[in-house]
Amino acid sequence: MITTYIGVGTNVERKKHVEAAIAELSQLGEQLKLSSIYECASVGFDSDAFYNLVVEMKTSMSLTDLSQSLRKIEISWGREEFAEKYQDRTLDLDIILFGDEVRDSGPQLPRCDIFKYPFVIQPLYELCPDLHIPSDGRTVRQVWRQSSDFDSLISIKPWFDLKN
Repeated sequence: MITTYIGVGTNVERKKHVEAAIAELSQLGEQLKLSSIYECASVGFDSDAFYNLVVEMKTSMSLTDLSQSLRKIEISWGREEFAEKYQDRTLDLDIILFGDEVRDSGPQLPRCDIFKYPFVIQPLYELCPDLHIPSDGRTVRQVWRQSSDFDSLISIKPWFDLKN
């Protein structure tokens, strides 16, 4: 089993799509742990605010199979197949970390969003502050301490129970 971290984002019917993402991810792995849910403004375009969180889970799937499965889930929940980078999302599922895997593409790992966006590093910090980021050498905590703009995040109280 490999521990992976999946970023979840949505700005369309946010509650519905967060719940859908968690239900779908529970079919792909086990021992799911969820960060807090954060609301933040859209980045790169003017639209409704996003809900973002990170899900830690263990999976026996290969990276390729997991990546393909996440893409199928996104599309099945209404994401346009050829969606532009900066547009509304019913569901956006990104592999942030996949064990110790390091890749430049297909998907890039660790995902560079760890170092760019508070809505990725803050929830990752909640789940695994002492984890060393592959190829970087720093811990999540060290990257988190060097980050800024946390004022742009609003923590949302979860409305669901993972145990049910």
